[in-house]
Amino acid sequence: MRIAVLGSGSSGNALAITSADSSILVDAGFGFPTLSGRADAVGLDLQGVTALLLTHEHNDHAAGAATVAKRTNCQVYASPGTLAALKTPLTKARTVPLPVDGAMRVGPFDVATCQTSHDAAQPLALVISEQQTGASIGIAYDIGRPTASLISFLDKLSCLILEANHDDGLLRTGPYPPVLQDRIAGPRGHLSNRAAADLAADLYHPGLRTVVLAHLSDRCNRPDLALATVGEVLERKGFRGRLLAASQDEPLECFEIGPTQYALDVF
Repeated sequence: MRIAVLGSGSSGNALAITSADSSILVDAGFGFPTLSGRADAVGLDLQGVTALLLTHEHNDHAAGAATVAKRTNCQVYASPGTLAALKTPLTKARTVPLPVDGAMRVGPFDVATCQTSHDAAQPLALVISEQQTGASIGIAYDIGRPTASLISFLDKLSCLILEANHDDGLLRTGPYPPVLQDRIAGPRGHLSNRAAADLAADLYHPGLRTVVLAHLSDRCNRPDLALATVGEVLERKGFRGRLLAASQDEPLECFEIGPTQYALDVF
């Protein structure tokens, strides 16, 4: 299973997952020219995308959904609440409601969902598993506070895409007014680096090969801070795989995940 993180941050999020010749997108928070350019940069043909899965309706995750659906003719999957709350309704797209706290098959993938604690209509974390190999990737953006059900949901993954939105110190000394600081740090906001580290530690197991820190704020975080905070905790747990930080401005280099991959093979 091939993963291409096309960009992640407060201004846009999108990633692609490919199995054999079938690709799906998770979120489309960029305009189509930007999304297309980044796809080209990693060798992804957007016209081959068969499905777009949306985690929730906020613009940094869904602003490009209508255009992607129109230009690629892919089906769009999202929770019923997300579909109803989209700023640009998908009136001409082929939409499929995702079950909330359930599962369904999407092409060569099994997609499971878990509702998250975020100030959106019906936001979801996703676990996407490749049917042929069993390799699994968990995608947990905008999760406010990790609930017990979410921690259980994200257990035993091959790869984890996890938000590390802000550094607590930079948030409190940064440019945002107190009301926005409280919203970001609140139970329906975003995970700090420290909260992400604690969650990653809870989710560590020997089969977890790759962790990607995502949705970093460009005003209240830095990649080096996020990587250091999460990396220190994971290293104490015994993690020896890839730890990466996604960028808002450019795609990550693509990587493969699979259930038989050994942790030392990633270097």
